[in-house]
Amino acid sequence: MHMADALLSPAVGTAMWGAAAGTIAWCSAKVKQELDDRKIPLMGVLGAFLFAAQMINFTIPATGSSGHLGGGLLLTILLGPHAAFLTIASVLVIQALFFADGGLLALGCNIFNLGIFPAFVAYPLIYRPLCGQDPSTGRRTTATVAAAIVGLQLGSFSVVLETVLSGISALPFTAFVSLMQPIHLGIGLVEGVVTAIIVGFVHKARPDIFIDNATVRHGFMKSIVPAFLALALVTGGFISWFASEKPDGLEWSLKKVTGREELDGANNGLHGRLATLQGRLSFLPGYNFKKTEGAKPEAGGKNEGGSRVGTSMAGIVGALLTLGLAVLVGVVLRKRQQLAATRPHSHEHAHPHRHEHEHLHSHGHTSHSHGHSHEHTHPHPHVHDHSQPHQADPNPQHTHEARVDVHCHGHDDSEHGSHEHHHDEHS
Repeated sequence: MHMADALLSPAVGTAMWGAAAGTIAWCSAKVKQELDDRKIPLMGVLGAFLFAAQMINFTIPATGSSGHLGGGLLLTILLGPHAAFLTIASVLVIQALFFADGGLLALGCNIFNLGIFPAFVAYPLIYRPLCGQDPSTGRRTTATVAAAIVGLQLGSFSVVLETVLSGISALPFTAFVSLMQPIHLGIGLVEGVVTAIIVGFVHKARPDIFIDNATVRHGFMKSIVPAFLALALVTGGFISWFASEKPDGLEWSLKKVTGREELDGANNGLHGRLATLQGRLSFLPGYNFKKTEGAKPEAGGKNEGGSRVGTSMAGIVGALLTLGLAVLVGVVLRKRQQLAATRPHSHEHAHPHRHEHEHLHSHGHTSHSHGHSHEHTHPHPHVHDHSQPHQADPNPQHTHEARVDVHCHGHDDSEHGSHEHHHDEHS
């Protein structure tokens, strides 16, 4: 579902770049608050695995089309929405820059379509409500498949809207959407099943990953991280040989409408400049060696007919590049988190205060008292400099003198008429 530049106008492409960049900035701020040292390597190996997994196109029976994992839901379940979005963005950046999979102008659209919908729509609105707390295997599988289908349906519909709004391909909306949605329904079903299998395996191997980060044991570094790294290298270096060569869902839909799997891009203006830049940067276009010296990359698809050595090299190099970029993002955010913690900042402490009150009641010659107490808190702002040892709090309990209030109510016996009063003794 990687879009090529030929589908987009500069206005739509630039606008989606802005949307993707804004979401990356927001997610970076959120991850900086919640990131710990154990999530950084997990971001790296999952990004590497996703890069390799997206090289594997699987055939959709009886359609003549193929599809590959989007991976957004898988990463969101294992990393959380914000870290997952940054990892997906890292994968797509590496693919576009060095492997010419998806155009540079379309990079914002691809990040948005493959990242936003699974992380911030399908996961919180479909997966989590259906999955619930401590789900059974069947319930988790149902939730995963449903969320994967919804996320991919929204992503493919977004591709149609972005293409039609661009207005440079003359693709009719009705014909385009009537092909894109059904074919991605099948792809979403396969992705949901595969995602459920992987999540189920991880849940059995390391259930503590799905609990609060503070309780995750360091042992997962010796199991899950090496396992995903090995799986990424095997998938990209070997299993990628057996990927289907049939056109993916987007290419198949374009071919059904226009008779061609790809549209011709403009050779001048912004499209031409970006195509030239991508041709210089991509050293393994289409996940293989360049066919001839100086050949232009096939932006938006895989290089059919290439050698297995080239495919293996693309899979391994791409996985390692993605691993490095995702880890770099995590390390930078972690350093910023630690730096922010050493700067003087203020926060509030609330300490409980207990107040005792006694009320004295007098009825003629009879009197009694009622006592009661209550607690409340007052927030006290304090500035702490975490780069220096904390000073002792001069008044840690924040005590306040509480005055005992005595209320006297005098009544003449004659005022009570004939009714009686029963007073329980109070100790």
